[in-house]
Amino acid sequence: MLGLLVAPLVLALVYFALLDGWYLVRVPFAVLRARLLQPRVRDLLAEQRYAGRVLPSDLDLLLHMNNARYLREADVARAAHLTRCGVLGALRALGARAVLAASCARYRRSLRLFEPFEVRTRLLGWDDRAFYLEARFISLRDGFVCALLRSRQHVLGTSPERVVQHLCKHRVEPPELPEDLRHWIAYNEASSQLLRAESGLSDVVKDQ
Repeated sequence: MLGLLVAPLVLALVYFALLDGWYLVRVPFAVLRARLLQPRVRDLLAEQRYAGRVLPSDLDLLLHMNNARYLREADVARAAHLTRCGVLGALRALGARAVLAASCARYRRSLRLFEPFEVRTRLLGWDDRAFYLEARFISLRDGFVCALLRSRQHVLGTSPERVVQHLCKHRVEPPELPEDLRHWIAYNEASSQLLRAESGLSDVVKDQ
């Protein structure tokens, strides 16, 4: 009897010691929930909300949510968002995938222990290589924007235009990107060119 109890505990200990256990559970759960239990979002540019609460495991030494947790929560919310609007399904149908190529975060106010919040995610637009998304962390206590994250989802195996065309059944012009986002894209491109030059690579070689 003792052995039957110890074995699952040992397996759980090994799982969480060697793997990022909660992340490997939460992302598939968020995708399945979005696919099976939530309605499809037809508007690609519509904002979607993902609720959360600051737990003790999210805290840093200053007793507020540590900066890495914002990126993780944004990742989970982004997976749910792309599932509900059909982008993940379209990528799979086209034999393609999207990978996170760049992100930036601005932290405006701390989220405290047990504070409820929402991650409000929206697709800002796309270009010939990537989708650009925004995630806002909104405190449900007073509606304050505690953090703002931008991300670049690089599309491999097809193009964002084909993904959108697959979803909408016709060609769709991308929306004009916000000015601050265009500055960030320009910064990323300048950084890539500098890193390629430092590595002795030609401009033909692109970041993946």
